[in-house]
Amino acid sequence: MSEAALPERASGSAPLVSIPSPPSSPIELEPGSYRDRNGAVFYREGRVFRRLSPKALENWLLLRQQTFFQSESAAGRIVGTRAAEGEAGPAGEEVAEANVLEHDRIPFISYPYEWAFGMLKDAALLHLDLMRQALAVDMILKDSSAYNVQWQGVHPVFIDIPSFEPLRRGEPWVGYRQFCELFLYPLMLQSYKSVDFRPWLRGRIDGISAEELRGLMSGRDLLRPGVLLHVAAQSALQKRYSGSKGNMRGTLAEAGFDKAMILRNVEKLRSLITRLEVPSGSTVWSDYDRSHSYEEAEHLRKQEFVRRAAGTRRWKLAWDLGCNTGTFSRLVDEHADYVVAMDGDWKAIENLYQREKAGDASRSILPLVINLADPSPSQGWLGLERKDLAARGRPELTLCLALVHHIVISANIPLADFIRWLASLGTSLVIEFVGRDDEMVQTLLANREDQYDDYHPEIFRDLLATHFDIQDEQDLKGGKRRIFFATAKE
Repeated sequence: MSEAALPERASGSAPLVSIPSPPSSPIELEPGSYRDRNGAVFYREGRVFRRLSPKALENWLLLRQQTFFQSESAAGRIVGTRAAEGEAGPAGEEVAEANVLEHDRIPFISYPYEWAFGMLKDAALLHLDLMRQALAVDMILKDSSAYNVQWQGVHPVFIDIPSFEPLRRGEPWVGYRQFCELFLYPLMLQSYKSVDFRPWLRGRIDGISAEELRGLMSGRDLLRPGVLLHVAAQSALQKRYSGSKGNMRGTLAEAGFDKAMILRNVEKLRSLITRLEVPSGSTVWSDYDRSHSYEEAEHLRKQEFVRRAAGTRRWKLAWDLGCNTGTFSRLVDEHADYVVAMDGDWKAIENLYQREKAGDASRSILPLVINLADPSPSQGWLGLERKDLAARGRPELTLCLALVHHIVISANIPLADFIRWLASLGTSLVIEFVGRDDEMVQTLLANREDQYDDYHPEIFRDLLATHFDIQDEQDLKGGKRRIFFATAKE
């Protein structure tokens, strides 16, 4: 019997359900950490800890001895982890042995529905690489959630240490279905059908089911690599066994399931995912870094203004909203510990990711697909399992370059609302106002009713001055645009 028949759900990347502690508590429990009861995550004074159950402690003591774990941790592909003897657990109890771990902190948490195609693909390959190495020492990853991967710039990092456990003889890879739903099927959806996987993952935290993807595949699609085995067969087997009361894990074990079968599946999945490619072609803004309306001299003046503003201090976290392919993200990166570069155009972010990956493989610029008019909300269990943007880390500096006209005119968001939202972040700001006589605004207004009475430079400046202290400003493109550097009001 194929392991595709296994109907169980893997537990995912989290432990122990919890409600956030009161502000007075020195310990903050991670509300998204509940799906795996063996390793609850909590925070103290900005540090990240995980309390292990006796079973998880035993697995950890085995894992930390493994050469692959040590080398992958040193390379940054597994989150830095160490025993935290002497720390108190989330209930305040004293801890014995090493059943509290401390993890290196990830600068900014992101979710698969915000990743470029290449990011999800590389995260999947990292997961499979770790599976291969674990199997070689008779261990396995029991979970296969894409949420178990985070990013240090454009470097994927595996974070769910309790997912590693000893391989029990005869048992299947219980995380196979979860791997398909959160890695393979989203990649297939975009590669084979040119359908953006991000709304699907955002709409369902557990991913895309085999039945859903099978419904999108034509008869001809069954000839594509992996569809017949991993989609059609998986969908049929899940339907067949969905009402079964039998112990499927035990049945598979009795059938003689062995490590070699799991390893073959992992190798085939790795070969399949390696060949999946993002659809060719460009999107509206994917070539903007080469097709923008600035002449070279004016573009250099704009870059110099941004560089000068960013250079006024060192920033812990910066956001580049509407970053396109990251020209200004790289300028700010010189003066910031970490930059989150966001754009609603998925192909622009794909280009940025591939460019950063092929260059110096930045560990301090994180590219994300974010539509500011409809950003990722807080969602999941109790609305706390996945956090909105600001809840994951407020920026000290924010870039809004050639963006405001899209927010107000394209997305119909009132200018005052957008400025108030920026002010609520407590951030300093480099922001560009594109005037009505600029060709980009005229293009936006050409085929719509001009109902934007708030979109005027005087109104913009008054709103900005109400919520920020303007430190510097400069005309661009002969006065058609104006760029400002403003700091948060005390």
